[in-house]
Amino acid sequence: MDLDKPPQTRANRRPPEPYEGGEGCLTAAVRIPVRIVVLVLVVPVRMIWDLLAVGARLLGRTLGTLGHVLIEVPLVWLYEKLLTPLGRGLLWLMVALWRYALVPVVYYGLVVPVVWVCREVLAPAGRGIGGALGWLYETLLTPLGHGMGWLGTALLVWPWVALWRYVLVPLVYYGLVVPVAWTYRDVLTPVGHGIAWVLAGIGRGLVFLARAGWAAVVWLVLVLLVAPLGWLYRRILAPVGREIGAALAFGWRAAGYVSHAVGRALAWLAWHVVGRPARWTYRYVCTPVGHWIRGSVLAPAKAASLAAGRAARETFRGARQSVRQARKDAWRVLAGPPGKPGPREPNEDRTRTLGSTTTVPGAVPAPEVSLSDQG
Repeated sequence: MDLDKPPQTRANRRPPEPYEGGEGCLTAAVRIPVRIVVLVLVVPVRMIWDLLAVGARLLGRTLGTLGHVLIEVPLVWLYEKLLTPLGRGLLWLMVALWRYALVPVVYYGLVVPVVWVCREVLAPAGRGIGGALGWLYETLLTPLGHGMGWLGTALLVWPWVALWRYVLVPLVYYGLVVPVAWTYRDVLTPVGHGIAWVLAGIGRGLVFLARAGWAAVVWLVLVLLVAPLGWLYRRILAPVGREIGAALAFGWRAAGYVSHAVGRALAWLAWHVVGRPARWTYRYVCTPVGHWIRGSVLAPAKAASLAAGRAARETFRGARQSVRQARKDAWRVLAGPPGKPGPREPNEDRTRTLGSTTTVPGAVPAPEVSLSDQG
C-alpha cells in the first residue's frame, strides 16, 4: 500500500502551477528527513486523538443513558401521572369559576346597572346638554367668531402685507440684490476664472512630477524587493511548504494506521483476557445457577406464597360468614323467630334502590349507578 500519495483520479488531480518545475536537489534532500520527523511527532498525537475520540463517544453514550434513566423517565412520569391530572383539575376549576361565579357576578352586578344608568340617565342628559350647546354655538358664537376674524385680519394682517409688498421688497431688490449680482457677474467671475487657470497649471505640473517620482519608486521596489522575494518564495519556500504539508498528511495517515492497529490489538487482548472468560462464566456458570434458582427456589416459593394467600383468604371468608351467622342467631334469640311480631333487624341500607318502590322517611337516598357510569 502506497501511503505517500492518494490515488490520482480526475476529481482530485490538480493542474500544475505555473511556477512549478522539476524537483530539485533541495526538495529531494528535505523530503525524507521532514517525513521522518513528522511521523515521529504525529504518531503520539494521532493515538491521543483517537483515544480521546473513543472516550468522548463512550462518555456521550453513558451520559445519554444516565440522562434518560435519571432525568427523562422521572420527568415523563411526573408529567403524565401528576402534572397532567393536576392541570386538568385546575383548568376545570378555573372554567367553572369563570362560568358560574365571575361571569354572573360581573354581568348582573356591574354590566346591567351601568347599561341601565347609561340608557336611562346619561343618554337623555347628554342629548339635552348637546342640544343646548349646539343652539348656543349656532346663535351666538358663530357670528361673534366671524366678526372677530374680520377685525383681526383688518388690524393685524393687511398693514403688514402692504408694508412687505410695497416697501421692503422694492428696497431690498433695488438696493442690495441688483448691485451684488452686478459685482459677482462683472468683477468676481473673471477674477475667479484667472485664479483657477493659474492653479490648474500649477496642479498639472505637480501631478506630472508626482507620477514620475512614483514610477521611479515603483520600479526600484519591483527590482530590489519584489523580484528577490518572488524568487525566494518560488524556489525555496513553496517547495519546502509543499513537502511539509505532504509530510504532515503522510504522517497523519500513517499514524492513523498505527493507532487503529494498536486499538485492534488492545481490543483483541481485552476480549481474550476479560470478555471471553466473562462470557464463558455467564454462559456455563451463571446461567445454569440462575435456572436452578428459578426452578428450585423461586418457583416453589411463589407457589407456596400463592397457596398461603388463597388459604388466608378462605380463612377470612369463613370467619366473616361465621360472625354473620352468629349475629343472626343472637338477634333471633333476642327478637324471636321471623314469623312473630317484634323489633326488626336493622338493615344496613334503608334507602330507596332501583328495585324498591317506597322510601323510608328521613333516609338519605343511596346513589343510583347506571350502566353507562359503570362502563
